Amino acid sequence: MIKNDLFLRALKGETVNRPPVWMMRQAGRYLPEFIAIREKYDFFTRCRTPELASEITVQPIRRYGMDAAILFSDILVIPQAMNIEVQMKPNFGPYLPNPVRTQKDVDNVIVPDVTVELDYVYQAIKATKELLNDDIPLIGFAGSPWTILCYCVQGQGSKTFDKAKEFCFTNPLAAHQLLQKITDTTIAYLKEKVKAGVNAVQIFDSWGGMLSPVDYQEFSWQYINQIIEALKDDAPVIAFGKGCWFALGDMAKSNASALGIDWTCSARNARYLTGGNITLQGNFDPSRLLSPPSDIKKMVHQMINEFGKDKYIVNLGHGILPNIPLDHAKAFIDAVKEYNA
Repeated sequence: MIKNDLFLRALKGETVNRPPVWMMRQAGRYLPEFIAIREKYDFFTRCRTPELASEITVQPIRRYGMDAAILFSDILVIPQAMNIEVQMKPNFGPYLPNPVRTQKDVDNVIVPDVTVELDYVYQAIKATKELLNDDIPLIGFAGSPWTILCYCVQGQGSKTFDKAKEFCFTNPLAAHQLLQKITDTTIAYLKEKVKAGVNAVQIFDSWGGMLSPVDYQEFSWQYINQIIEALKDDAPVIAFGKGCWFALGDMAKSNASALGIDWTCSARNARYLTGGNITLQGNFDPSRLLSPPSDIKKMVHQMINEFGKDKYIVNLGHGILPNIPLDHAKAFIDAVKEYNA
């Protein structure tokens, strides 16, 4: 049994004394202990070495005592397993030298045996569970099929993902084949993650907000929903679509246990758009962690009051930034722990 099950109880919608708190990208580049490891090992070595991935996962827990840990990994391990080369370039980000642009390229993409190709992730989960000692839950994650397609087609990060959209709109048949292959791989991958010991999973649709509401339904949401349906009996699923406030009504009708909210959608609107019954997670602007710690605490308490303490998980509206001072991250976590309704 998990000793601190506050996060899992919030996912079930149970009444709690205070909401749970964790931060997206909490295991990462704002921590000096992470930077020390980064100086010795390249990015994918860190992802593929269970001892390193597990150590990085628990670093923020040791320092701040969040209510949940999220496994250190990357959404792009999925395309790597699918026969698509992915590099992580320093000061540039992901780079895919052979982007998927044609039907022939899509035909060359495989649905792998995830138990073989991604075994290092499951080993990292087992190693992390040992370090956590059932103190708090562990979250596993994957990118949404649309977000993965964006990188596979664009070949790198982008402000517009124009090539990805062009591919979908000019060659929808090939685009849907690619999205389905990613979806099938992701379902198998997340099911294995649950078997290995994660207590919940989150789907990151980081680039969902690039699409219009109509295109979102066609190229993103229907595939996310397939994943939710496949996983709903295995573990709680959190769906987080950045910039996707327009889809919250449909998302709330799904079997997701919680929905992530970014900082452009107010608590009031998020509750209204989702019908007030589903657990919500978010939505503190990550840049606001640059405010003075006393201001951070006030804003966090106000945010909890606006969302309500139940059916709510305190988090950022996207990942923590690398330039956040350590005591400011601490103020964010402490503010939640000190919260009294």
